[in-house]
Amino acid sequence: MKHSRAMERTYDLVNPAIVGLLRVVTRVFGTRLDKPITALEAKGKGLFFDCKMCGNCVLSSTGMSCPMNCPKTIRNGPCGGVRENGHCEVRPEMRCVWVAAWDGASRMKGGSAIKTLQFAVDNQAKGQSSWLRMARDA
Repeated sequence: MKHSRAMERTYDLVNPAIVGLLRVVTRVFGTRLDKPITALEAKGKGLFFDCKMCGNCVLSSTGMSCPMNCPKTIRNGPCGGVRENGHCEVRPEMRCVWVAAWDGASRMKGGSAIKTLQFAVDNQAKGQSSWLRMARDA
């Protein structure tokens, strides 16, 4: 992602505030506001990252590029079918998500996080808020 460094700075500032606020909100309201919070997260992340709301967000570890945009949903690096021009073998008109991720990570202060092996996606979390999960797990 071209602006991954700026997005990383924004994320580092905003994420703790969002998670802290959601801790308070969930203590007060329980799960009653889960749907609007999840919708807000989907809109924001969709606009900035073309997020697929997998419920297992790793944007800060993948150069601010959502790996769930990979047609094969590969979560730990390119599949080996990346074309010479850096485009996807499945969707030739699309730049490989992992080429974009490595490019974005190279611009980020915490870019080495891309080398961390990610767990497989928990498909039961699909469509759920990763913000709420972080707030409730902390």
